[in-house]
Amino acid sequence: MKNQEIARIFNEIADLLEIKGENPFRIRAYRRAAQNIEGFPKDVAEAPTEELLTIPGIGQDLAGKIEEYIKTGRIKAYEELKEEVPEGLVVLLSVPSLGPKTARLLFDKLKVKDIDDLERLAREHRLVGLPGIKEKTEENILKGIEMLKRGKERQPLGRVLPVANDILEHLKEKSPVKQISLAGSLRRWKDTIKDIDILATSTKPKEVMKAFVHLPHVKEVLMQGPTKSSVVTEEGLQVDLRVVEDDSFGAALCYFTGSKAHNIRLREMALKAGLKINEYGIFREKDEKKLGGKDENDVYRILRLPYIPPELREDTGEIEAALEGRLPRLLEMKDIKGDLHIHSKWSDGSHTFDELVAAAKARGYRYIAITDHSKGLGIARGLSEEKLMDEKREIEAINKKLRGFTLIAGVEVDIRSDGTMDFSDEALKEVDFVVASIHSGFRQNREQLTKRLVAAIKNPYVSVIAHPTGRLIGERDAYDVDIDHILKVAKETGTAIEINAYPLRLDLNDIYAKRAKELGIPIAIGTDAHIISQFNYMVYGVSIARRGWLEKSDVLNTLDADMLLKIFKMKAKQV
Repeated sequence: MKNQEIARIFNEIADLLEIKGENPFRIRAYRRAAQNIEGFPKDVAEAPTEELLTIPGIGQDLAGKIEEYIKTGRIKAYEELKEEVPEGLVVLLSVPSLGPKTARLLFDKLKVKDIDDLERLAREHRLVGLPGIKEKTEENILKGIEMLKRGKERQPLGRVLPVANDILEHLKEKSPVKQISLAGSLRRWKDTIKDIDILATSTKPKEVMKAFVHLPHVKEVLMQGPTKSSVVTEEGLQVDLRVVEDDSFGAALCYFTGSKAHNIRLREMALKAGLKINEYGIFREKDEKKLGGKDENDVYRILRLPYIPPELREDTGEIEAALEGRLPRLLEMKDIKGDLHIHSKWSDGSHTFDELVAAAKARGYRYIAITDHSKGLGIARGLSEEKLMDEKREIEAINKKLRGFTLIAGVEVDIRSDGTMDFSDEALKEVDFVVASIHSGFRQNREQLTKRLVAAIKNPYVSVIAHPTGRLIGERDAYDVDIDHILKVAKETGTAIEINAYPLRLDLNDIYAKRAKELGIPIAIGTDAHIISQFNYMVYGVSIARRGWLEKSDVLNTLDADMLLKIFKMKAKQV
């Protein structure tokens, strides 16, 4: 898919325009277009002009640039911009937390030409003293460089999975595979991925390998063999493909799915039982007789274990739970009855209520919560309290006409730097659902950030705390907050915590989701959708829930709308 390539170019155009000090609305237009292209469910290379124009934020000009790139592999305006801005400046902008003004300052004053140069100067404390640069700025720059290096090793799940699925579809279509599956950390739905592992069976493995190394994604062939090949994609991802025998597919899938720690535990159990497990099957050790391996469940069945879902295979208690019959019945996509974090045209979303309702009903949902931003988030066209009431009245009018579907009137209220809400309690109590979140002041200390979140949790009208640690995978680390204390207060007040399913957030993460479950804290899953195609992000939220051992009963989205609204009202009475 060309979506990620074009999204990257549009983001780089925005960076270049920002360096030049161009109109902020033009810069924002490119960033919005990049986000929406990345979330577009189809390959833009195969979309006609009229379909490109349906992507929010894409007008004739940007559609023309997309088509220019598809036809020629370049965008003239982008190439011209790159000639106007020194290359070193663009490189500096790749460091998270380093903005255009600071990058320009470092480039002009210290002649910083690359990341290594910047890191050396920061470690030597030679940045401090420049206008606006203090010791804390230097620390943040070094943290950003470290994050950049980590990002080269591991990429966000949401960027890797679409590429992997596209490769699978191409191989199914272009090669004689019989069975095929993702393996490794992708199959376990880890939030960051180092490389893509694919396992297949075929009677003609050489033809499969030939098709694989000639896929349109491939930038470089690292190795091509009769049953194993490795390539690097245009996105910089290494992809390893193995073709195995039919009667070993299950054992190989288990082995290559991992995790390493989980596999070690399985092998230890096998040894104690006089068995041996490897990628070829499960064998009786004394006479090497093969007992199974065609199906993945053979491995677990012969070890007298129930099947353990891939998301749990991290050696975090799943073996013990399986032995004791305590494995959770994990949440499934079919359990989700609605999305609890949606933005509309009333703030920075791209669609009307009617469009959102139609899209939600097409997915089989019974409700969605409209959570447009509050006034403090000006960049997102946040609502005033008066506009919020107008929006609520319009939602109520629509609900009178709907059958079997409910629009929940909510708001995403900003938690200010001093811990107060961006709306008065009088306004908050008028809506059905309040999501509270932090959008600024991420560099406050641990005590301040924790106090802000605690204040929101204790507010009687706040239903859910959204993206509670503020992370953006590969772009911004989680802010320094006492999450254990946050969960404790959430339990005491009956406040739900969100798993934000936006692929660069996935926040709450799986570790804290599991802790929330243990404490009995309800979880809400929201896509934070700004365009309809982002409804598809729900699968990422469900994957985090599954990795956190969550069941249907742990997640608010599995309830009917009437029960949800009762729960939200109940907190306001109790706190």
